[in-house]
Amino acid sequence: MKLLFKLQSLKLLWILKPPNRTFHGHPKVLSSDVYSQYESIRQGKQEIPKYFNFASDVLDKWSEIEKAGKRPSNPAFWWINGEGEEVKWSFEELGFLSRKVANVLTKECGLQKGDRLILILPRIPEWWLVKVACLRAGIVIIPGTSQLSAKDILYRLQASKATCIITTDKLAPAVDSVASQCQLLKTKLMVSKGSREGWLNFTELYQNQSAAHSCIKTRIQDPMIIFFTSGTTGSPKMTQHSQGSLGFRPLFSKRYWLDLSPSNIIWNTADTGWILTSIASFFDPWVFGSCIFIHNLPETNSAVILNTLCRFPIDTLVGAPTLFRMLVQNDLSKYKFMNLKYCTSGGEPLNPEVMEQWKSQTGLDIYEVYGQTEMGVICCVSKGMKIKPGSMGKAAPLYDVQIIDKNANILPPGQQGEIAIRSKPIRPLGFFSEYLDNPKKTAESERGDFYVTGDRGTMDGEGYFQFIGRDDDIIISSGYRIGPFEVESALIEHPAVVETAVVSSPDPLRGEVVKAFVVLSPTFSSTDLKSLICELQDHVKKTTAPYKYPRKVEFVKELPKTVTGKIKRNELRDKEWGRI
Repeated sequence: MKLLFKLQSLKLLWILKPPNRTFHGHPKVLSSDVYSQYESIRQGKQEIPKYFNFASDVLDKWSEIEKAGKRPSNPAFWWINGEGEEVKWSFEELGFLSRKVANVLTKECGLQKGDRLILILPRIPEWWLVKVACLRAGIVIIPGTSQLSAKDILYRLQASKATCIITTDKLAPAVDSVASQCQLLKTKLMVSKGSREGWLNFTELYQNQSAAHSCIKTRIQDPMIIFFTSGTTGSPKMTQHSQGSLGFRPLFSKRYWLDLSPSNIIWNTADTGWILTSIASFFDPWVFGSCIFIHNLPETNSAVILNTLCRFPIDTLVGAPTLFRMLVQNDLSKYKFMNLKYCTSGGEPLNPEVMEQWKSQTGLDIYEVYGQTEMGVICCVSKGMKIKPGSMGKAAPLYDVQIIDKNANILPPGQQGEIAIRSKPIRPLGFFSEYLDNPKKTAESERGDFYVTGDRGTMDGEGYFQFIGRDDDIIISSGYRIGPFEVESALIEHPAVVETAVVSSPDPLRGEVVKAFVVLSPTFSSTDLKSLICELQDHVKKTTAPYKYPRKVEFVKELPKTVTGKIKRNELRDKEWGRI
């Protein structure tokens, strides 16, 4: 295993100091597929290119293939809003429109290569246009969710030193309320049919622009995108990715979590501020020439999602565990999906009970992926792999994932420790560049030869990883170490439980005990809660080790979550321990 990794590292992985021999231009085209053009690099026969730009080297190449009639008639981008509006773009149309937007950013806004732009838009076509345009102009994109408050926006503007922001008329007042505190902010663009003092109208500007634009030349290590981490603990950090780490990695990796083709239509329901949307609704599908399907989804409504799957030929569905937990609450026998074949879940572990319910009602498996903002996809269950309920699959290509102890020693299969990815002596392609302006946090993320994820888990003899919990989520009660996920998985098997979060709670005798916050199913709303608590506790005792049962249970209407859908256990824990 170690020898294989070493050989792969020497041949394939991106070294921070570029090798003396670099490949300029593109490998010989082996077929009409853009992904296939890079086969010689994947085989280690040619070096990774020194220069790379996703817009010119992937999207424009697919446009050429499309013009030559060598790609299916699928659109490259397909958007609906559920109210009758629909947008379909080919790769050629995407190129034409994004060049116009690139001219807006460079000519009208005066942005240059390396400048930073905050992009806060819902799931509307302009989000994709701006993102492609930024790639063409070498502008660093900073995505944000539309749920950000004025305080959140102020923090991002000041921390990132962004000179431009693009948002909707709904968020424009929030931006204006803090703009005076952001001296570097020079340009505000609003996607709206109306106007607002101090703002440029994005739609009017780009419609009147020329489509003549030459894509800027970018090095593979040049900064491309900055994500503010979800912030379940502490202030959000700026996680910077390069042209190579997100744009080139799917070209360089073997087909893994998304094994797509130009005929596939993929729908990812994640928010635009999350890295999953950049991966599953931008880079990875377009590497394969697939169609990206988007529903505006102003609200996450299970009936809307299920009806959309019935009306449109979507064959691949990507969503957070919350999505599937919500969908299985419905009678799925009433819905006949038009073309759905492949479902994948990421962001948090998915409870085995939910996987079983989905499978029994739809006949479809759910393939799990595990990743982080810093790394993209770390582990996955790929097509054709055996699915082990409760497992998040094997290490993704390019990553040597291990379970390590506090001294960075690799632990044997079955032993619990921290999930880590080897980062030395060679830093794999796919890693984030740094926590921007925070060298201390960047250094603290490494231990020995490994990047430490902060998650605890185990690996079995077949190389499958199982998530136990965030390192700071682990509950130690009477000396027993208890992971919240295993308790949550037991609870959610009970028909009364729609969703649950487990945290530690202070206890004078045991130090801390397990407490479960439970969202009840509507059918159990009139049940005697005291007897239901006993029933849930007995259920957990029978399902897993008895010492793990929740000694405290509290019923709540909803659980606090980050904008990416992750449960904010730290908030519940802080409240429980009196820190809020």
